[in-house]
This record gives sequence, structure tokens and C-alpha cells, in this order.
Amino acid sequence: MNLPGTPWSQSMRLEVPIVNAPMGGVAGGALAAAVSRAGGLGMIGMGSAATTSMLHEQLLHVEGLDRPFGIGLIGWRVRDEPALLTTALEATPTLLSVSFGDEYSWVVQAHDAGCVTAIQVADLDAALRAVDAGVGVLVARGAEGGGHGQPRVATLTLLAKILDRVEVPVLAAGGIASARALAAVLGAGAAGAWIGTAFATCRESLLPDGARQAMIAANATDTITTRAFDVAFGFPWPADTPERLLRNAFTDRWDGREQEMDRTATEALHTAIARQDYRIAPVNAGQGVGEVTAVESVAAVIARLCGRQSTGG
Repeated sequence: MNLPGTPWSQSMRLEVPIVNAPMGGVAGGALAAAVSRAGGLGMIGMGSAATTSMLHEQLLHVEGLDRPFGIGLIGWRVRDEPALLTTALEATPTLLSVSFGDEYSWVVQAHDAGCVTAIQVADLDAALRAVDAGVGVLVARGAEGGGHGQPRVATLTLLAKILDRVEVPVLAAGGIASARALAAVLGAGAAGAWIGTAFATCRESLLPDGARQAMIAANATDTITTRAFDVAFGFPWPADTPERLLRNAFTDRWDGREQEMDRTATEALHTAIARQDYRIAPVNAGQGVGEVTAVESVAAVIARLCGRQSTGG
């Protein structure tokens, strides 16, 4: 297949209807720039531990890019550190996403700065609230997706439900890591795909090599949704928004028993992260992880997703 564009991707000046998910700690400026150079929309992601200085650092990679790029923020991090939003808007991204929050004042600020706005939604009610608030693009995040989200509805089911009720462009997210999966969501009417796991192991990502290898070795059935790591880190994610990641010894021990977690467990987790021991440390991954079989360049991944021959691995 040779992947066609969509009206939305063409309006955004993209060559392919692909957006990399703004994965905190993974989707830095180098990954975003590479996705944009390959014809998609590269997103810089600021995650649970994001700071304004981190965002400034990653924005250096997109200076002079001369292609569309975006920035993805977390709603409750913006609440706690408003300068994240200010810094993001000053960078004049083409697309600004602020997800996982019920406050929409950022939408007007983003529109005033000339940014297209986007938000991840997990059900129809959230989609309708976002449209009422003036959000320009919805990301229908299905339960298959990696990282944080409300695992309520499968991607295709959610996408179809939302498309039946809204007029704004809708991107599909969750479990899209192959050319067939991408073709399926575009065939269902998605304006594009919001893809995380397929890009996580790319050379341009911020992911440590050990985490890349853990993802490459994993199958679709090796993921789990859990709050264990959020509780251990003290991150204020809502109880209904767990994260999907690779199952390991830490989740086997503490998933569903988070309130029993003691200081020793938390210290062991921090030690494992420092040592890059992913038998204990977390690795976010969606159910498309079984399609990730090698460390590739961003350009090679996009070529594969589009059913094209790649000129470089």
C-alpha cells in the first residue's frame, strides 16, 4: 500500500497522517524533529516529572526546523507549573495538546497564539466536552494505548463512536504499530494516527537502550495497566487513569496492592531505574509492542507504517 494523506494532514502541511504521541521521557526534541522531517507531525512530550527547563532543553532540537511540530503537556502538570504552558506557546508549535485535565482555559490561550489545539479523550462524553470548549482536534485514545489513559473502550470502537457525533478531526490512538493497523483506522475515518509505541525504540528517542531491548523482546500480551509506579513515585495521577506498560517483577508484586507499598519497595525501584534494570523499572508500552522488533530510525518506521520501502534502517 502507499498511504494517502487526509484532508486534515494536508491542512497541517504533513506528507503522511502520522503524529508521534508526546511520550514523556521518550519523545524529546530529537524524535519530534525526525518525525517532522520524515513527513509526519513530531511532538515533544512533557510527562509526569516535566519542568520548564526540560522543555527549553528539548525545544533546542526544533529550532530552525521549518516544518510543523507540536508539544504535548499534561493538564495537572500545567496546573502545578503554569510556566510550562507559557514556554510551549512561546515556541509557536503548530499543534498544542494538553491532556488529562478538566480545565480548558489553555484552549483560548493556544488559539490566540495561533496553535491548533488537541486533547486525548477516552469516551464520548469527554469528546463532546472538549468540542464544546473549543478544542480543534480530538485524539481518540483506545484502551490498547501505552502510557497513561483511561482504559475504557477499544480504539476502533471509540473512534467510530466519536466520529458519529463530532465534526472536528479525530486522530486514532492505541495499538497502531503496523501498516495494517494504520490503514484500518484511516479506513474507519480517522484524520490521522497518534502513534507512540512504534516510535519509542527509535534511535532518536530518549529511551535507554535496556528499555528498548525490553520492548523488542515483548509480545502484545506482556503489557498491564497499573497504578503501582505512580503510587511509588508519588505522582498525582487520578485513580481512573492508570498506565499501560510492560509487566515485570514490580507489577507482579505491587499491582493491586499499592497501599501496602513501603519505603523499601520505593527505594528498590529507584535503584533499579538508576541501574536501568527493567526487570523492576517501568517501560511504557501499548499492545502494539509485538510489532516492534528492532531499533530503527524514525524514517524507517514511518516508511514501514506507510507500506513503503525504507532506504535506511
